Amino acid sequence: MTAVGAREVSVVRVRDGAPETDHDWVAVEEPLEIRLRWGTDGQPRVQRLAVTMRTPGHDPALALGFLAGEGVIADPADVLDVAHTPLQGGRRDPNIVVVRLAEHVQFDVGRLERRVYTTSSCGVCGKASLDAVAVSGAPVLPGGPSLRPDVIHGLPGALRESQAVFEQTGGLHAAALFTPDGGLVRVREDVGRHNAVDKLVGSFLAEGARVPAEHVLLVSGRASFELAQKALMAGVPVLAAVGAPSSLAVDLATEHGMTLLGFVRDGRFNVYAGAGRVERQGA
Repeated sequence: MTAVGAREVSVVRVRDGAPETDHDWVAVEEPLEIRLRWGTDGQPRVQRLAVTMRTPGHDPALALGFLAGEGVIADPADVLDVAHTPLQGGRRDPNIVVVRLAEHVQFDVGRLERRVYTTSSCGVCGKASLDAVAVSGAPVLPGGPSLRPDVIHGLPGALRESQAVFEQTGGLHAAALFTPDGGLVRVREDVGRHNAVDKLVGSFLAEGARVPAEHVLLVSGRASFELAQKALMAGVPVLAAVGAPSSLAVDLATEHGMTLLGFVRDGRFNVYAGAGRVERQGA
């Protein structure tokens, strides 16, 4: 069975110096342009915000998650609609999404005018200055949850079992939301770490809801500043990563009272910030 987001390609496998023609599955990667529309129907404004290389699927959620991470929206009521842009003949462009904002939404147009190419490996690359990634309007994080070490140890395995496209291609990142007792709530995959988180956060906004409070966000790679920023803007108090955190991610988590866990794998993990949410063994 072919997973959505995977494509079959021809490949030459070389084993012990002997080539053999075969086929393989690779993760699909295509550009997505995110546009913003606001203002009255009489004089609406449309602006191209960003182009990101992503795995097609959950595109409206990705756009909403992107805007939430940038501090443009914080509530489902901030969005009137989101959809792929229409083309002639009733078709829609699969690689352009337009988000229409409610009239009450206020944001800094100049800060969003950045016209950058966002690669699938690094969402911050190409931004003109550190001011462009400053956190604005970050919510106050809840005091909980309280996490048992054995629950944290079990998160990577639960994530890995739910990665359908990774299982077939080995080429996708994933982001998953867990309850404090380790229950998997939702998972999203993408070629970009930041896109996977955007799809996850945006999926709740697309349903008219917010990300549930006092939950845990686990990412399959490292914890960069941008991923910590997205978790913070979504109100997630615990960010766990299979890989290493960056120094800026540690600084951001410490400043805002977020729990940041790194190297969550192989029965171990490090606590880089917010150790108060992790229960002591035997306590």
